[in-house]
Amino acid sequence: MPYARKRSHHGRRDIQRAMRTRARKLDADQISDNLRSSEKTAALLNPSNLDVDKPGLGLFYCIQCDRHFPTDKDRESHLASKQHKRSAKRAAEEAHTVAATGLSVGVGVDNTQRSAPSVKASVQTDQMAA
Repeated sequence: MPYARKRSHHGRRDIQRAMRTRARKLDADQISDNLRSSEKTAALLNPSNLDVDKPGLGLFYCIQCDRHFPTDKDRESHLASKQHKRSAKRAAEEAHTVAATGLSVGVGVDNTQRSAPSVKASVQTDQMAA
C-alpha cells in the first residue's frame, strides 16, 4: 500500500492569509479611536478625494469592520449582517488598559497617607526582644 503524500504546509492557505500583513485590518483600539473622533469618522465616511486602489473608490466604508465596499447596496447589506453586528459590539466595548488589568488582579496604586510608627509599637518590640 503506498504512503500518503506529505503536504509540508502547502495547503495551509487560510493560515498563510491570516499571517500576511499586506491586507491587515485595524486593531480594536484603532477602530475605537476612529469612532470616538468626529473628524476621523467624517473623513472616513465622506472622503474628500477618490482612491482608485480601493473598492468603490473609497466611498463606501464600514468603520467598525475596517472594510470598503464597491457599492452602497453592498454596504447596506453588510450593515444588516451578523458579522457587522459582532464587530460593532466589539468596537463599543471599553478598551482594555494596563491600569484596569492591574486593578483586576489586585495590583494598584496605594496613595494612602502613612503615619510615623507609634511609640507603643517600638516599646512592644523592645520588650519582646528582651
